[in-house]
Amino acid sequence: MPESAIAPASALPRRPSGLADIVATFGHLLHHAGVPTTPERSARFGAAVVLASPQLVDEIYWLGRVTLLTAHDQVEVYDRAFRQVFRGIIDIADFRGDSSTPPPSSSAPSNEKLPSDPNREGESKSGPRGTSATPGPTATSDDDSDEDEPSILAAVSDEERLASKEFAACTEEELALIRRLVEQLPLVPPMRRGRRLRRHRAGSRLDIRSTLRRSHRTMGDPVELITRRRKERPRRIVLIADVSGSMEPYARVYLHLMRGAVQALHAEAFVFATRLTRLTRPLAQSQPDVAYRKATKATPDWSGGTRIGRALHEFIDDHGRRGMARGAVIVIVSDGWEIDDPAAIGEAMARLSRLAHRIIWVNPRKAAVSYEPLVGGMAAALPYIDTFVPGHSIDALEEVLDAIRLGGKRPASRKARP
Repeated sequence: MPESAIAPASALPRRPSGLADIVATFGHLLHHAGVPTTPERSARFGAAVVLASPQLVDEIYWLGRVTLLTAHDQVEVYDRAFRQVFRGIIDIADFRGDSSTPPPSSSAPSNEKLPSDPNREGESKSGPRGTSATPGPTATSDDDSDEDEPSILAAVSDEERLASKEFAACTEEELALIRRLVEQLPLVPPMRRGRRLRRHRAGSRLDIRSTLRRSHRTMGDPVELITRRRKERPRRIVLIADVSGSMEPYARVYLHLMRGAVQALHAEAFVFATRLTRLTRPLAQSQPDVAYRKATKATPDWSGGTRIGRALHEFIDDHGRRGMARGAVIVIVSDGWEIDDPAAIGEAMARLSRLAHRIIWVNPRKAAVSYEPLVGGMAAALPYIDTFVPGHSIDALEEVLDAIRLGGKRPASRKARP
């Protein structure tokens, strides 16, 4: 089947952008080529891509193959269309009619090399249109039908590009996109065993009353044993974020995460710079803009100095000992810079470790390869930390969420604490 028979340029929708348009355009391309692709199957393909978060081109290939095809004889047409769309053979700017904008570069890894194109051997890698993987405006081809092919290069999306980018290096537009990505992160609370019992097949405790009541059906013979076990309840989560000047590039992102935790997990949220401020009630607002405006107004020391030890002592005295920190998962976001005596941090962390179930410390400086926790405040707090993560990017935030989700398990590092 010739590749030019897949679809002419006039048969496709105009201006594809984003995952939804790429998926819709790919489905339209298959439908025009003879594959009975429906909008429902295209939507299923897009949902599978979002859910699986593929890192390789072959992963996208199999996601589309299992969601878009209905018969084995459609595989050949699907392979040709997939190579045309997702292998980087053509440029999306050609399809838009934009000859001045360079094409977006794709950084998605692939476990196989793209096929070489003899028509591009003489191109410059820094041409007016972009990279050596896409032809410039003066590129020629031996086959005139190639010029009529649709240009729908599946370039790397903004989400993929920002996944590993550090928050401190992001622009205002990128931070706005990161805000939407953070709000979509799945928040799973850690679980703990409750005091109440419930009926369960794999329970370890025999429910004598229920067993005797059930034995009335079998002439008093307790043939079926009914067991019970303890219920599981979500463990309390407390987030304490540093909003001083050294943490300001990261504080705004973690404010979005704190609001999501307050909304979804009923977590407690605190921020500190020179003093401690509770933001649970402001961040509980349903409207995000109103919540952030109230949170900013309630924090007059935003981007100020850093008194970690004083803030932790204030949290323990006013909230922790009264029950908020008992058996909870404490998440502290700070780089460890302290303007007061670092010994106060060690004393506060020792008190907090006796109250909390697990302590998670998030330090964006840990992402550096040569990082060592030599700062006075960080060195004083490190012996009492159960999980130490960087949390400097979207990918690192997922590591923070995994640490929170696994916070219900008893940490093994408690035995090694002084």
